[in-house]
Amino acid sequence: MEKTKAEKEIGGRPLIIETGWLAGQANASVLVREGDSLVLVTVCSSPETREDIDFLPLTCEFEERLYAVGKIPGGFFKREGRPSERAITYARMMDRPLRPLFPQGLRNEVQVIALPLCADPLNPPDVLAVIGASAALTLSDIPFNGPIGALRVSKENGEFIINPPSLAVLEKKFNLVIAGTRERIVMLDFEGSEASEEEIVSAIEFAYPYIQALIDMQLELKEKFGKEKRNDYAILSYPEEMKEVVLQHREELASAILIEDKKGREEAMKEVEGRLFEKLNGLYPERGKEIALAIEAVEEEIVREEIMERGRRPDGRTPEEIREIECQVGLLPRVHGSGLFRRGQTQVLTTATLGALEEVQRLEGILEEESKRFMHQYNFPPFSTGEVKPLRGPTRREIGHGFLAERALEQVIPPEKEFPYAIRLVSEVLESNGSTSMASVCASSLALMDAGVPVRKAVAGISIGMVSKGERFTLLTDIQGIEDRFGDMDFKVAGTREGITAIQLDVKNNGLTEEMISSALQRAKEVRYVILDKMEEVISAPRESISPYAPLVFSITIPPNKIPLVIGSGGQTIRKIVAETDVKIDIQEDGTVYITAPSVEKGEAARDRILGIATEVKPGDVYTGKVKSISPTGAIVQILPGKEGFLPISEISTRPINKVEEVLQVGDEVLVRVESVEPSGRVTLTRKKLFSPILQRTGGRGSQRGNTGQRGKGSSRK
Repeated sequence: MEKTKAEKEIGGRPLIIETGWLAGQANASVLVREGDSLVLVTVCSSPETREDIDFLPLTCEFEERLYAVGKIPGGFFKREGRPSERAITYARMMDRPLRPLFPQGLRNEVQVIALPLCADPLNPPDVLAVIGASAALTLSDIPFNGPIGALRVSKENGEFIINPPSLAVLEKKFNLVIAGTRERIVMLDFEGSEASEEEIVSAIEFAYPYIQALIDMQLELKEKFGKEKRNDYAILSYPEEMKEVVLQHREELASAILIEDKKGREEAMKEVEGRLFEKLNGLYPERGKEIALAIEAVEEEIVREEIMERGRRPDGRTPEEIREIECQVGLLPRVHGSGLFRRGQTQVLTTATLGALEEVQRLEGILEEESKRFMHQYNFPPFSTGEVKPLRGPTRREIGHGFLAERALEQVIPPEKEFPYAIRLVSEVLESNGSTSMASVCASSLALMDAGVPVRKAVAGISIGMVSKGERFTLLTDIQGIEDRFGDMDFKVAGTREGITAIQLDVKNNGLTEEMISSALQRAKEVRYVILDKMEEVISAPRESISPYAPLVFSITIPPNKIPLVIGSGGQTIRKIVAETDVKIDIQEDGTVYITAPSVEKGEAARDRILGIATEVKPGDVYTGKVKSISPTGAIVQILPGKEGFLPISEISTRPINKVEEVLQVGDEVLVRVESVEPSGRVTLTRKKLFSPILQRTGGRGSQRGNTGQRGKGSSRK
């Protein structure tokens, strides 16, 4: 196949999809380009059908390569390792809109790999990877009900813009990624500063013509170079007569499904399913997968029919009803902050830990900030669902849920200048029955306030589900596990009373209409207010002080040209201060110094040492110093913390003396004046000239401490 391309202007810049000249042995491959960002996306599928699983074995990978931005990986091996959290979220962004568009029952392994070959800071590669994945699947012979268009919408000067420069995105005031088919939206991903529901809907309307243009590009390539879709893929299904046998036991299944308690429901369903399986296995031996599918199909019909026709959910709630909410703070006495949030049978405990700024998370990736001061991590242990599983590292789902909650909360975190701490939240899911990610948002908001972090506002989250039939649909407030399994969407919305800070929409059908999206956003808003009311009954504002077990942070400012003096040759000076005062020191380029200390005394000691080094000593300045050592030729006097001068024996007294000890002893406080400062930094002092009659009448020039607002030794004397 010869090299060819489709090109359109999207958001004022050309976007190009090329095919036919790279990765020729893949089932299909495309190169997507915008600006100087180039992402190669390939798709492959296995010829064998996986009959041992009950889901589509689709894997999407976003493979970061640091050569794309001219970097060499750190570490001993100088090679990329496991995917970064950002790369995992990009891979999930590819997976979410694609998965519902494969034929139901497809069990062949499908692998989509996005490889950013070159990354331009003005053109982030995440959306390009989603477009490339859709284009490659459209050109391949793999069954796929696409294509989709994907793009990013931001705001600039109050106006929507398409695929903005990443610098605008990094502001994170309005960052919406949308993916859609010709008719419907299949994915939303948002982070922003309290956007209104109407803004989100308007952004989708604004984006839709561009989505159509992206779909047109892919269909243009398909018409010329697309492969004919294979029809020999085995689609796992069941014969209708098998389902008829299951329907004979519909009432038994319905009775089990409508048990309100999750554990009781699951046990009853398992018992009925076991009897049904045994009966069907006698009629249809060695067709266990088909039997399981037939039983599941009837269960799905029961759940959806009960909701849509009778307004009854499996746990007895109405579609609009939220489960009982319970909130607590301050559960753990020695952690810096803790919050417990329970909504029905979903329970999450979050802890907040405050640390020095040097404890920020260091990052290494393409088009990514180098460090992260605010971190949220999410853990989903097997006991939360009553299961036994091996404990490994965090799964992609855990990383994705943690990142979603982090984005929801990041908008209310105070800036570093106001609150100079690294902040780590860890959410432990203790019990799970639907939307633990949104419960972790609520628990984390409680923990931040309990820790005394001066957050601007409380943040809460809720998930809205849906079942639909044609154009009819019923929204489900606060979905539980069985509704997520058999429903059409999981629409997670987090925010404050003033607006939305994060959205993540996943669908299981062919997508959502504008009416469905608008209705779900309004429902989420109403419920968010209810949850915030419950949270504010427990804690309505951040605590006035941080935990006594949290470290103290002192902030001072020194002249930027004095930073090398504080650090010292090879870092010797700052290491000595750290070792002697047991503190952590973080120095910013603008001269701001953050000192994290275990106690006030140690923090003040380190502060005074740094101020002493950074304070410029000038001839004529007068100090009250302390004698540190004595020699036959004079005395060493500390005039500021970390700064000493030499007082010659001839400058100690107005009368002749033979030994320094005749006037001074080690530890004595002595009034001295700076006589000279050599280029090397050596300071020579005098004492006897302070007794000059002229000086006594006029006074000496005092030292300049700067406007630090901190007390300290060595203040000027006359």
